[in-house]
Amino acid sequence: MVAWTITLTETAAKKIHDFMAQTGKEGYGLRMRVAGGGCSGLQYQLGIDEKAAPGDKVIESNGVPIFVDLKSALYLAGTEVDYIEGLMESGFKITNPNAKSTCGCGQSFH
Repeated sequence: MVAWTITLTETAAKKIHDFMAQTGKEGYGLRMRVAGGGCSGLQYQLGIDEKAAPGDKVIESNGVPIFVDLKSALYLAGTEVDYIEGLMESGFKITNPNAKSTCGCGQSFH
């Protein structure tokens, strides 16, 4: 069984902090969700929320509060979020040990 954690790399945390500062949302947290859809059946959703909703799991990684609803928490245990920047692609890269398969873009999984 995978421990219930979500880890942000330093690079991902910096990008999130920078985004919150640019949008006037300092002190907010990262909302992570899993929703139906995408080419592999489930897709990741990231957003910024002012506070946790009732019943959310709340953790902190590299100074960023992370809010996860209980259904999504089942799929996200042990997940690492990184930020990559290159010529061919830039954006958040999610590595999820619970995913049995992923699509080519890495934004959906089964």
